[in-house]
Amino acid sequence: MTDGQPGSSRRRELALERWRRSTAAVTLALAAFCVLWELWLAPIRPSGSWLALKALPLLLLTRGVARGDVRKTQWLLLLLPAYLGEGLVRSFSESGRYAACAFLETLLAVGGLASGLGYLRALRRRADPARGAAGT
Repeated sequence: MTDGQPGSSRRRELALERWRRSTAAVTLALAAFCVLWELWLAPIRPSGSWLALKALPLLLLTRGVARGDVRKTQWLLLLLPAYLGEGLVRSFSESGRYAACAFLETLLAVGGLASGLGYLRALRRRADPARGAAGT
């Protein structure tokens, strides 16, 4: 697809908007799930756990990601591997609903990484259409 085609810039803007929204949605879903997991679904202690505070960095970044702030999205992409790692370790070391919750955290973290990288890539393509058309 070249820039000379009518509507190509509109399609790029729509793709950029979809990536931004999906990144914000996955970030919010992961934060909500972390709170639910550590307080009600499968807490380490029956009365809940301080591990629910791990959702705080995600909640702090959600507004900036939803507004399309590149720096906040980059910070999010630096944090998500920690959630991915925790989910992987706990899904293999625990059993039952604990492992299921950990696996869901892993899936949400992977989804966040994919959508965040997709957003930044679409943003780069918008900034430099020549590079975007080449597929790099």
